[in-house]
Amino acid sequence: MSPRTPQQFKEMREEKMTLIMDVALEHFANEGYYRTTINHIARHAGMSKGLMYNYFESKEALLKAIIHKSVNEVYKYLDIDRDGYLSEDEFEFFIKKINVLLKGKRYFWRLLMQLLMQNDVREQFLKAFPESDSLIHPGHEPGDNYYPLQMMKMITDYFLRKKERIGKQYDPDSEINMFFITMMGFAVKSIYSDADDNDKAINRIIELFK
Repeated sequence: MSPRTPQQFKEMREEKMTLIMDVALEHFANEGYYRTTINHIARHAGMSKGLMYNYFESKEALLKAIIHKSVNEVYKYLDIDRDGYLSEDEFEFFIKKINVLLKGKRYFWRLLMQLLMQNDVREQFLKAFPESDSLIHPGHEPGDNYYPLQMMKMITDYFLRKKERIGKQYDPDSEINMFFITMMGFAVKSIYSDADDNDKAINRIIELFK
């Protein structure tokens, strides 16, 4: 048997990290973040506590990795050309992709929502994204991470530019608030319902906010 290549070792490590994060998310969500120990996660992941520390140095680091993975699962589709500017076509693509992501991984998003409902975890969520990472740097590669404040700025700028097209009667602040309320409601309905009738709703959201 030929020795494994560096790429194979990298893939094996990534697979193991994904397994650990999947197990941790399920137990963090269902049993509570602070009640779930590293020993508990390691046992359910089928490894020793010591081996798990080769992948994540602490429970806090594991939670942070889950948060970053989930955020980038969504936001990697927001600014496809990574220029920090959200065009109308990119906006429509992003909304449609949200629909696909929610339908394709309902159980994952249900668990994540349960996890983020925990007060202490919401505090950890904010700490996971330093203020220094809040600015957009044009030229990001497609695999680069983006952070919530960056995303908020791009979406806000998108709606502010609509005022230039529509005129004085347009209120971008109200539109932004309504957009996020609408998307949150759509997300909750999508992940807690097994019905596949979201296409009309997502097309209507695009019609309202594009």
